[in-house]
Amino acid sequence: MKESLLEQYRYFLKDTVRKTIDFSQTDQNRGIGPPPVEKPFANDATRIGLVPHGEWNTVKQIDLIAVMESRKSRRTYSDEPLTADELSFLLWATQGIRVRLDDGHAYRTVPSAGCRHAFETYLCVLNVTGISDGLYRYLPVEHELLLEYTDDRMAEKIVAASFGQSFFGKAAVTFIWTAIPYRMEWRYGIAAHKVIAIDAGHVCQNLYLACEAIGSGACAVAAYDQEAMDRFVRVDGTDEFVIYLAPVGKAVQ
Repeated sequence: MKESLLEQYRYFLKDTVRKTIDFSQTDQNRGIGPPPVEKPFANDATRIGLVPHGEWNTVKQIDLIAVMESRKSRRTYSDEPLTADELSFLLWATQGIRVRLDDGHAYRTVPSAGCRHAFETYLCVLNVTGISDGLYRYLPVEHELLLEYTDDRMAEKIVAASFGQSFFGKAAVTFIWTAIPYRMEWRYGIAAHKVIAIDAGHVCQNLYLACEAIGSGACAVAAYDQEAMDRFVRVDGTDEFVIYLAPVGKAVQ
């Protein structure tokens, strides 16, 4: 790789860009209202209620130290399905809202630069008790799943969109996070993109720990066919695009 290209990519990891921005000209400081905390959806869309925080029957109290000691990337899963309880817990742990401040701000279970939370969570469901196979979007405000579409070839298609990584097709569910960059750009302008990448790590680490707590495993994946995965999730690839994935399934003992 050319030295100039290496320097360009390394620059992205630095915060030098902040010194070049006139923050008085960001949309936030120009008085434009913030984008909403979740994408809108049609009133007649199919939605599935999730188990609220504190009402999970199959999620027990955990020892945080033990969970941290056992955490690792797991790519082999048993045929045992996840329960609706467990999926509800994982969604709450990764993007659950603790306090909604207004239409554009909410405190969640993970930190985010400027409380901007630039992600949407999509789920490729293949083996969850009581939830039909399909692609869903998590609605954190309502704590519900929104059905995007169903397809008899879900497993085959997500494997193809992940460069043939077969364990995607054997997971109970794959978490697919998209970024909506404007949520962060609204406040930080061109300084937004580094912190979007950092925030993705916060979300996925919570998934790892929550999975270990319920006898399941996850594997963070950043290698995928960008255009194919965007088509799989049915996002435009410009104002919203896939940024990170994590298959999840019951751990093989």
